[in-house]
This record gives sequence, C-alpha cells and structure tokens, in this order.
Amino acid sequence: MILTEYCDKAQNSLFQYFWEEQEGVLQNHYPVRETENWIYWWHAHALDCLIDGYIRTDDPKYLTKIRKEYNGTFTINGKTFLHNWYDDMEWMALAQLRLWDVTGEEAYKEQVLHLWEDIKTAWNEQMGGGMAWKKDQTDYKNTPANAPAAILAFRLYQRFHAKEDLDWGSKILDWNITNLVDPVSGAVWDGKNRQGDGKIDYEWNYTYNPGVVIGALVELYKINGSKETLDTAVKIASEAKRFFADSHGGVLPYEGVDDCGLFKGIFIRYLCLLIEVCPELKDMKKMILFNAHCVIEKGMNENGLIGGSWEKKERESVDLAQHLSGIMLLEAAIRLR
Repeated sequence: MILTEYCDKAQNSLFQYFWEEQEGVLQNHYPVRETENWIYWWHAHALDCLIDGYIRTDDPKYLTKIRKEYNGTFTINGKTFLHNWYDDMEWMALAQLRLWDVTGEEAYKEQVLHLWEDIKTAWNEQMGGGMAWKKDQTDYKNTPANAPAAILAFRLYQRFHAKEDLDWGSKILDWNITNLVDPVSGAVWDGKNRQGDGKIDYEWNYTYNPGVVIGALVELYKINGSKETLDTAVKIASEAKRFFADSHGGVLPYEGVDDCGLFKGIFIRYLCLLIEVCPELKDMKKMILFNAHCVIEKGMNENGLIGGSWEKKERESVDLAQHLSGIMLLEAAIRLR
C-alpha cells in the first residue's frame, strides 16, 4: 500500500470506529465506553482532519461527514459553539474558517466572527497582558490560548483586511513570545501563573506549544514578508525537532492519553505550513516523512487505527485524539511529498 492508501484507511476508520449514530457525534474512544465525557476541542480537530481529506481528494463524502460532525458538535455543546475555554473556541474558529475557505458557506464565516468576538474577551492586563486560558481563571495565561488566537487573527486579516485583526494578532503574539519563549534556545513554555504563584511551567514540554507559535509566525510572515519573522519560526522549529524528535531516534514521542494525544498532530500541522513557505528546511520535511513511515510500518493496527505511540500498534483502546494526530501526520506527509 502506498502512503495515500494508508491515509485513506485512517480517514475511513475515523467514522467506522468512533462515530456513534445515536449520539450523532464522534466518541472519545474505541472501543466506545459506557460513559463518555464531552471534550469539545477534539471535535475542532476532527473537522480539521476531515477538511484535510476533502482538500486532498475532492471527494464529497468528506463534506457529508463534516456536516454530520459539525451539527452533532453544535447540538451536544448546547446549540452553540461558545465555551468556557478560550483555547477550545480558538480551535473551533480555526476549523470553521477553513470550512468557509473550502465551501464558501456564509454560515461558517458567521460562526467564526461570532466566536472571535467572544475570544477577544480573553485579553486582560493580569500577568502583564495576554489571553486567558478560560473564563473562570482569567489570570492564567498560556501558549495554547494565545498562539492559536494569533493564528486566527492573522488569518482573518488576510481574508477580510480589517486592520484591527492584524493589531490583535501582533499584540497577542508579541506577548506570547516575550513571556513564554526562551530567547536563547527557542524553546516554548506552556504557561504562567497556573497555580496563582506567577511561575512559568518550564517543565511542561509538549509538542503543540512550539507548533502553534510556529503557526502564528508563519501567518504573520505571509503578511509582512519579514526575514526576522521567518527566522524566529525556524529557530523554534529547530529546537523542537532537537528536543522532541532527535532525542528519540527521530520519532516524536508518546505524550500521554486524553488531550495529550492531539499534541503531536497539531505540531505537525503547523510545521508543515512552515516547510511550505521555507522549502529549504529539508531536515524538517524528512522528519515528518520519517514519522509517517514509522506509523505505517509500526503504529497503525489492523483496523487502521493509530494510538498514542507511533512506534507500536495499539490493540486495546485508542483515543480519538490520538487517532486524529495520526491522520494529521499522514495528510501532512502526502502534502509535503
């Protein structure tokens, strides 16, 4: 089987094994558990993966799946896309903006702008500025709530040309880099003041943190064409590759269950976008392709499901988040190849 066939298998397995018709939405695990918690932000990435499949194949079956997952998410979330967690809404807005890109349906654009107005209320001057993580903890500021908001702001500016969105993106990204990026190494820290003590979580090293800052810098580079902006993105990517991949034989490591399953896929998604604007990063491209072939050879089970480790087949329970990361990897590898 060639790479596209493995990717198709993973995409098909998404609905074959995680979709629950009675619930009308993808479930958190396979096998499905008797009680499944509602985890809103995973569904934004499910939409992103389905969009990837549609862009690659132009197959209308993906649009059918997108509408089912979209409607189910809206219904189970209380017939709204608003949420307590700002970062969750940012992921959903990013996915829906891509939906508007590929379909031109105004309903998606309207939801994005509605979410964006609510997301902007995350900014406050506690901890020197920045976007809060969630509405009931406004003094905790982290990369997952700031960098995706900057990506969204820059993408909105590119499409609709409102100077206010460019200003928002620049303000948010500046805060994130000033407060949560090591100026020497390019390492990206998770957050500050999580426990109300003003401290930075230096020990929280997750792949999606450099991923989303890279993503924000790439979108800013598309606007300003600045070599400095691109160089900063490359520096962060190089440190992430060194820390996460090179130290583990070139394969991105297992990061855990539940939310952790999505982190590698998010990193790959935004690293791929950096490679597209900076094609001389052949070592980064090689890393993504190496990880994709590792999944194909070692990490995908007989059902086409991909677990948290890309180096072994998961034969018991697979998290939806983990499988989505696997799809993101395979789609990115095809796109780069």
